[in-house]
Amino acid sequence: MAQGSGGGWGRRAVLRGAAAGSAALALPALTGAAPALARGGRPSADWGVQVGDVTTSSGLVWVRSDRPARMVVQTAATESFRDAKTTQTWRGPVLGAGTDFTGVTGLHGLPPGEQIHYRVLLADPDDPRRTGEPITGTFRTAPEGRRSDVRFLWSGDLAGQGWGINPDRGGYRIYEDMRRRNPDFFLCSGDNIYADNPITERVTLPDGRIWRNLTTEEKSKVAETLQEFRGAFRYNLLDDNLRRFNAQVPTITQWDDHEVHNNWYPGQLLDDDRYTEKRTDVLAARSLRAFAEYFPIRTLRPDGTGRVYRVVHHGPLLDVFVLDMRRYRNANSPDRQTDDPQGILGAEQLRWLKRELSRSRAVWKVIASDMPLGLVVPDGKANFEAVAQGDPGAPLGRELQLAELLRHIKHARVTGTVWITTDVHYTSAQHYAPERAAFQDFAPFWEFVSGPLNAGGFQAVKLDGTFGPEQAFIKAPDRANVSPAESPQYFGEIDIDGGSGELTVRLRQEGGDVLFSKVLQPGQVGQ
Repeated sequence: MAQGSGGGWGRRAVLRGAAAGSAALALPALTGAAPALARGGRPSADWGVQVGDVTTSSGLVWVRSDRPARMVVQTAATESFRDAKTTQTWRGPVLGAGTDFTGVTGLHGLPPGEQIHYRVLLADPDDPRRTGEPITGTFRTAPEGRRSDVRFLWSGDLAGQGWGINPDRGGYRIYEDMRRRNPDFFLCSGDNIYADNPITERVTLPDGRIWRNLTTEEKSKVAETLQEFRGAFRYNLLDDNLRRFNAQVPTITQWDDHEVHNNWYPGQLLDDDRYTEKRTDVLAARSLRAFAEYFPIRTLRPDGTGRVYRVVHHGPLLDVFVLDMRRYRNANSPDRQTDDPQGILGAEQLRWLKRELSRSRAVWKVIASDMPLGLVVPDGKANFEAVAQGDPGAPLGRELQLAELLRHIKHARVTGTVWITTDVHYTSAQHYAPERAAFQDFAPFWEFVSGPLNAGGFQAVKLDGTFGPEQAFIKAPDRANVSPAESPQYFGEIDIDGGSGELTVRLRQEGGDVLFSKVLQPGQVGQ
């Protein structure tokens, strides 16, 4: 990875500084704040910090307090914060019970391609001198020029199937593996929580070993109330690895079904005896509000209004198109209809995606899909959950929307599209080509699958031949719900070379080993 333009920051130096600063999450006091730090009853930020949706000049800083507090952010060019000329102070919101004491402060006018050091101070709203211990983090802004390399990671599915934070294994240790890769950002493809999967203290593995979980009251049952959804998001932040990761690596976050309930869709009434609230629309609204409170996302507001789908511009090399295949979909069904304007994206999101892809001038357009395209994901015996439904012929049902989008990409000559996803709890790479397909009016493309982060592994599902997929790589368990103690967890890595523009995809497993890699060339409509 090359240094950022004008920054002089190599990855090794950043790793040393971030590791030293974030490990304890307790850093040098703000100038003039020392007397107040000696007082009791100070606000505390035990859940760490996060940064989201970083661009060349902006980013969003997140924190949670344990009581009402004013959020103040300082940024600097060095972690010492001693150079007054490069230090800026950003006055954030008052954090209160209405947002579960969480808050976000937007940073603007930042230098491109630079390492930004920041610290968050929480102050008593009635007495600014009464402050908590500052908590720090660091991130890189996106480069302004094409000569700087870009690296990012992606995965998803955290605390699924009852596999939670296991202290015997060191918790969510895959986050430490990813932190050591020192990416520019991490994209979570969804299932940040499993609202429908309670966490118990002990699970007996098939070989008789005991999997032990950290537990909380909110995660002892399925999430129905706003407080229970908040508790599900808060649960993951008990993990030291995740908090260290968040203090160093910005995130781009999307959601999927388990933020609410397995395979949910708008208008659904649950047939699940664990729930007193059966309306998924009510549960989804509560979940989206908690989701908006616990992740820094520029298109969402703390009350849950706004939208998850968006494009995040990461300099001239990369635009990331974040989809929402959950909130606008039609009902899961056999999916054989010959006309389907709503599909899995909804008509408005599809128009947005086609328009923004055509407008993009980035070398690479990575489409972050929370569901796979050609993998047949069932929902019960007769219905289907994703795009494909197993009929290898002409597009039907939700495939009609995908066909329309792929046709647009080809005829509008949109170059450099790559699809990434998670969802199926194994890792694979699929190449789609018209010469193998029933529908042929599209340019070839790749879809890469990774995950889970910390959830059960599952067997591979079938491929649907409508868009001509061919599986170049797959690694999956041979049975359902294999624990993280028995099967590796997975993440994907994408590197874009600032000199050549080449994009390299690597599918990695826990520990960092590369399972599969593919190099793609820039400037092409199809790959």
